[in-house]
Amino acid sequence: MIIQVVALYWPRIETPDTGVPSADKVAHALIFAAVMATGCLAGIPARWLALGLAAHAVLSELIQHVVLPDRTGDPLDLLADLAGIALGWYVATYVRRHRTTPTS
Repeated sequence: MIIQVVALYWPRIETPDTGVPSADKVAHALIFAAVMATGCLAGIPARWLALGLAAHAVLSELIQHVVLPDRTGDPLDLLADLAGIALGWYVATYVRRHRTTPTS
């Protein structure tokens, strides 16, 4: 979550030229996916976590657009955030279903 907060609210982020198209969107998706997956695996109810993260995604883009200097809110970043939430939920569900448990 610390990485997510820094990435979303740092006043100005220098985006390195990675040569990868839409690398910023991929970063948004992965940051939200990581929080969603780890939260679900930690036992936080997925629906509530997804709702909270979705609200945070919307709020973060508004704050970037209105409050932070040299930052702008981007609807495509919001879509990437929401895709990340879905991806994190999927990953957590997959891990839970395929987790090996020792037999006694």
